[in-house]
Amino acid sequence: MLDLTPLIDIPFDRRHTCWFCGEPSNQQFSYVKDPHTPHPSLSVPCCKECLKLAKQHKLTSIWDCKMAVKDELMRIYEKHLAIGVNWTKQELEESEFEDKVFGGFKKSAWMMYEIARDRVNYKSWPLSLNGLVIDDYGYDASFNFDGVNYRSVSQAISFYAKQFTLDKRFLEDVIAIVGKNRFGFAVRIAQINIAAVPELKKQVLQDLAEEHAN
Repeated sequence: MLDLTPLIDIPFDRRHTCWFCGEPSNQQFSYVKDPHTPHPSLSVPCCKECLKLAKQHKLTSIWDCKMAVKDELMRIYEKHLAIGVNWTKQELEESEFEDKVFGGFKKSAWMMYEIARDRVNYKSWPLSLNGLVIDDYGYDASFNFDGVNYRSVSQAISFYAKQFTLDKRFLEDVIAIVGKNRFGFAVRIAQINIAAVPELKKQVLQDLAEEHAN
């Protein structure tokens, strides 16, 4: 069946570029609008992996779909992204990994992290069809921390809670008190209290609440 869904306008410098992640593209993802969709039917250029993910997570708009694709990329490449959480480039370069197993990790780890990071961070160009811009109504729930752009602060919480085996609910409660701008501080509080009993965590939250009430 012939696909008549119009392809979005592609800037000259984004030719053959995946709209979702910025990797080289040789596919198109067609988004056929439903009655509730806030934009017309359209197609976007994409790589093979993002095409597969987008088809599984259409959701309610191309922007929701893009966020879901980003979520899936973060899940798939979680171990690669974790390299940047646990190491710096200099630490890897100065590490003593020299045997066959770890020597390969030393050489490729930071590159793998950067590729995964850049795909997650990639900012898609604004949508337009035949020169007419498609209004996204300010749709942006992203959250940036420590060099990685997360779909939302909730996604960042889930990532760090899993990475450091933290009490996710406690971390959420801390951030609710101190604000997302102090995300790093909240993670440290959760790490310090990783083995604390519920009563102690409750006291920590109460102390933080009183401190931020002033």
